[in-house]
Amino acid sequence: MAGVRVGGQPGENPTVLIGTIFYEGHKIVSDPVKGLFDRGKAEELVSCQDELSDETGNPCMLDVVGRTAEALKKYVEFASEATDSPILVDSPLAEARLEACKHAVEVGLGERIVYNSINPEASREEIEKIRDIGLKAAIVLAFSEYEFEPEDKMRILQGNDGLIAKAEKAGIEKVLVDLSVLDVASIAYTAASIQMVKEKLGLPSGCSPANAFDTWRKAGEFKPQVKRACLAALNVFVRCFGADFILYGPVEAADTVFPSCAAADAILTYSLVTGGYEVKDKNTPLYKIL
Repeated sequence: MAGVRVGGQPGENPTVLIGTIFYEGHKIVSDPVKGLFDRGKAEELVSCQDELSDETGNPCMLDVVGRTAEALKKYVEFASEATDSPILVDSPLAEARLEACKHAVEVGLGERIVYNSINPEASREEIEKIRDIGLKAAIVLAFSEYEFEPEDKMRILQGNDGLIAKAEKAGIEKVLVDLSVLDVASIAYTAASIQMVKEKLGLPSGCSPANAFDTWRKAGEFKPQVKRACLAALNVFVRCFGADFILYGPVEAADTVFPSCAAADAILTYSLVTGGYEVKDKNTPLYKIL
């Protein structure tokens, strides 16, 4: 989507790394309702992610979060000017997501927009509005507080009322499956779910380990550099289990996540090379960082 390849066998295509900006509590935001923010600092953060993407060969996307439609529209417009990467339109409110996406399509950004996300609570009205707007790419979030094993995730995704069916009804042609996490320990289930979805449904799959990191109470006792190492480890873990994309958390963590995931990608690609695989695109971590 928008020139970024997502999916394939581990090592075939580099992990797509997605940083989040304008999230709740982000210090660069002065008014989350009106969407006022420090443009200079925001540009620095986005530029850093883009530069690391170029250096490592790991493609990137930008997850843009807004509390209101007014704010989210401003944030998306900024992101479209600050980077050429695909933009995830994200909000806790479906109304804000829909209005911001509609505006983005109207100003010619439709090909770069990824709706984040279609979840089990998505209403018929939301699905119809996504279709009417004409969006073609979306994340489907297979989240449940009570169903977290791989077989549970498959039930959430499949069937007449499953997330895949909802995405089809919404006119979505490019689906990214977010298998979600509850806490650090649940990442074991998420990793197995990623593998199952790729094997049985053939869809690009990933998750956001950073969400689990926020629930890790003991991590509060770690020194800052140890926290960053642990965050890198969580991201590398899910990549080694086949994650095609990773929502790695605040975009400020790019300098930690990109090198660590690039190292894992380089090793995974080399494992394919030793089996006879020919790397056609040299813009990949194997050739960028080793």
